[in-house]
Amino acid sequence: MIKIERVSVMNLENAVRGARNPMNSWAKGDSFYDENGSYVLGPNDIDLAARLAHAGPDHRKFVRQIFVSIDITAPLYWWKEFDTYKVGTVANSCSTMHKIHTKEFTRDDFSCDRLDEGGLKALDSLIAYLEAERQAFCADKTNRQPWHNIIQLLPSSYNQMRTVTLNYECLINMYYARKSHKLAEWHTLCDWIKTLPYANELILVKE
Repeated sequence: MIKIERVSVMNLENAVRGARNPMNSWAKGDSFYDENGSYVLGPNDIDLAARLAHAGPDHRKFVRQIFVSIDITAPLYWWKEFDTYKVGTVANSCSTMHKIHTKEFTRDDFSCDRLDEGGLKALDSLIAYLEAERQAFCADKTNRQPWHNIIQLLPSSYNQMRTVTLNYECLINMYYARKSHKLAEWHTLCDWIKTLPYANELILVKE
């Protein structure tokens, strides 16, 4: 399970203008803001941007200046793989250390969409235990043992929300490294990447 929300794409105007710096070709720029306030690449700019993007990372430095901010809710087992892409990314996560005890544990807190009947039964037993320990800790916070039991038994299927900032170069790397991955969460993310502004020209550079 993965959920992607509150998407913002930023700095497209400045990035494309910077792409013209090496040849001092700013006069050929033809992009504009439409009536909705969205930045629209004109034919000249989209042609240049696409050629640079497809020419390789040395030539497409400008895509590192196209920033994307998103809220992602995903299981801890997926976040461990996402952490491969630490370069060029920033993430602020919801805290398991400080807030794990403030909400009742339910199935909705876990990615269990691909578990069979036996797996769901095991998860339900663990949820019941975690909830009992949560209630024990809330009743007496001077006793840290229930809290330690929760933290050390929390399964990797637990869903965590993080606000993530990255750039189009990071998304290129993610897309081509993970689009055929066996985790369904990566397929969902890669499908979302293809919906971003000018993804065909600036991200899907090997298609």
